Amino acid sequence: MAVCEVDAAPKEDLITSLPGLPHKPTFKQYSGYLDGGNGNQLHYWFTESKGKPFRDPLVLWLNGGPGCSSLVGLLTENGPFNPGPGGKNLAYRNTSWNDFANVIFLESPAGVGYSYNNKKNYTWDDDQVADSNYAALKSFFKKFPEFSRNEFYITGESYGGIYIPTLVVRVMNDSKINLKAFAVGNGLSDRRLNDNSMIYFAYYHGIFGQRIWSQLQKYCCSRGSCNFHNPTDKHCQKVLVAARQVMNDDLNNYDIYTDCDDIAYMNRNDVRKALHIPDHLPQWGECSGDVSANYTITYNSAIKLYPKLLKKYRALVYNGDVDMVCNFLGDQWAVHSLNLKMIKPRQPWFYSDSNGKQIGGYVIRFDKLDFLTVRGSGHQVPTYRPKQAYQMIYNFIYNKPYSTKVVP
Repeated sequence: MAVCEVDAAPKEDLITSLPGLPHKPTFKQYSGYLDGGNGNQLHYWFTESKGKPFRDPLVLWLNGGPGCSSLVGLLTENGPFNPGPGGKNLAYRNTSWNDFANVIFLESPAGVGYSYNNKKNYTWDDDQVADSNYAALKSFFKKFPEFSRNEFYITGESYGGIYIPTLVVRVMNDSKINLKAFAVGNGLSDRRLNDNSMIYFAYYHGIFGQRIWSQLQKYCCSRGSCNFHNPTDKHCQKVLVAARQVMNDDLNNYDIYTDCDDIAYMNRNDVRKALHIPDHLPQWGECSGDVSANYTITYNSAIKLYPKLLKKYRALVYNGDVDMVCNFLGDQWAVHSLNLKMIKPRQPWFYSDSNGKQIGGYVIRFDKLDFLTVRGSGHQVPTYRPKQAYQMIYNFIYNKPYSTKVVP
């Protein structure tokens, strides 16, 4: 007997029109609030798949910070459209992940973007955020029960390296959520490894020169091992200050080969109305200073959670290779620290452009975990290399070789 697919989505959250679009979208989208527990109301923007929404994968996207909005991902990375100059209009993106998946963009935690707490309490730590995100997920499936059987994937980037594994820990014991895998892009996997690798990355990319490097080797390194993370030697501390000053001066650390460059669209009154944003909320911002300033870090190494998670799920750790902040070397070290069984050694993966076959980056395949780089990409891979990111995430979700051609 056939099972009927019934759309039980909340009509009050349906986006009936969106200012600035050249024409009405072919897919449904929703904006509203999910219950994040303890008075936390988390704003979500949900874009249904352009294909078969009730059968296609369901993907959660989380930006990092801590304290940055996932709508940055929607509007500048992998959502259906991106705003033009001054936020006047929207243009459709031809590498939108909702070509093949339903995508939830969650503004998390409360205090970020249009998410809020009833008592304006914006003091968070890693576990509290994970608990709130898990509560919001359960709230989503209560609002959209028709998607509860869809294969579910948790994705994101940057401080998502903490957000994602800690959330997966909570989801893995919930049989009502059909989680299959998770992916972390340019993530903070291990703070010590990231700090150490950042110095190597900067030197070998010509950010600072031999004089500073020699002093770092002299004062911060011993017997072939260097500590750029939490040194006690005062000379090492001093030269690290000098190195980091050079690294931060007039340089886009998130992509060392591009210039530094606000998403005004989100603060238009007609946009707020279309997205069902309450009038009492202040202006939207890409990142919240209140959240980041009052945030307590409780996980210095989320990579240590992976052995438990990999018993049940597949995972992808990917990095744009010219991001210095959460650089590929630190994540590579973190992945190798797990001592997983290697299935396929490091090799290039390919995509095609107008000039033919091109190297998209490099990939090592371990048992249930892939470590992949995206050549020439900065921190936000879908922004810098949209076509490659599209092919990468499609093939990861459908468990195909990364060089399998996908036409956006």
